[in-house]
Amino acid sequence: MAYVQVPKDLTRVKTKVMFNLTKRQLICFSLAGLVGIPFYLLTRHALGSTLSACMMIVLVLPFFLFAMYEKDGMPLEKVLMNIIRMKFQRPGIRPYKTENFYAAIQKEIYEKEGRGFEQTESKNAGKKKAGNHKRKNRKKGRS
Repeated sequence: MAYVQVPKDLTRVKTKVMFNLTKRQLICFSLAGLVGIPFYLLTRHALGSTLSACMMIVLVLPFFLFAMYEKDGMPLEKVLMNIIRMKFQRPGIRPYKTENFYAAIQKEIYEKEGRGFEQTESKNAGKKKAGNHKRKNRKKGRS
């Protein structure tokens, strides 16, 4: 008896339209052919066959990428839009900030202590503090 393997995840199975290609791949390959073949035919006499073929490959490569590239179930245009969104539209650094209730209370305490410290400084402004006097060098018996 013949056995056929059936994938467990059927969401990744895509319907094939023609030549074992999906509709998206057929459209992109057709556009690549419509752009690449006339470009090659019009430029091969002026630029030469080799250079014209290389330029045609570079010209149709984006069409092939849009047809075939897929990452995490997303096509290339969605991946590119996510990259553009994260690099240019959103801020680069998003710090994690919380409303810390303890820090607010601590700030109030410091402010109260700071005011009390300033008031005691103003009261003692004219008084000398202990330990701030300078020693005078006395010469004893030396001439």
